[in-house]
Amino acid sequence: MKQIIALIIAVYTTIGLAAQTNVVGAANFGRYATDNTNVPPLKKGEKRVVFLGNSITEGWQHQRPEFFRDNGYIGRGISGQTSYTMLLRFRNDVLNLNPTAVVLNVGTNDIALNDGEYDEDRTFGNIVTMAELARANNVQMVLTTVLPAAAFPWRPAVTDAPEKIESLNKRLRAYAAANSIPFADYYTPLVHPGDRALPITFSDDGVHPNLSGYAIMEPVIQAILKKL
Repeated sequence: MKQIIALIIAVYTTIGLAAQTNVVGAANFGRYATDNTNVPPLKKGEKRVVFLGNSITEGWQHQRPEFFRDNGYIGRGISGQTSYTMLLRFRNDVLNLNPTAVVLNVGTNDIALNDGEYDEDRTFGNIVTMAELARANNVQMVLTTVLPAAAFPWRPAVTDAPEKIESLNKRLRAYAAANSIPFADYYTPLVHPGDRALPITFSDDGVHPNLSGYAIMEPVIQAILKKL
């Protein structure tokens, strides 16, 4: 009996450690660990902005590094991430950098089932939690729309992406308005009204912006950040 109990404990311990490893791996805490260490202390009167997001933000950093460099913005995008993994690393990649504001772009990969399933309430709840964490630490949250997409090339099973994107965006807009949170609408100037897609003018794959797409997004967020 003792051997059986010991075996059960060992199995559950192994499962628990494996699950923990998967969570830590998904959050990818090490992606910006060195960069975060090298961020200098905030100077008196300095305004620091962190952009937290997925591959859309990461691609922005790579394709338009001068936008971040010239404005002193800090990019913390990680490809494939969802609201769950961004919430896990919110302290490491946002709060610990002592920003004045954080620009959050999230939701695409939740809807694309990158975590296996999509529950709008949970995704919305994760975003609200990040907004509350920012407020509690005197960081100005800036919420943004999920970008348009008619479909996700890596997830053909998702056939109602436009409906889900519009639904989440409507909810985010209402929450931002009710809580006096700045809201950047990337969706409206980027969407193709017919099929609610991200057109080839602004994207090469229908999901990620190209240089023309980022050129549309930049003045939208700049107008908000300058007011802050």
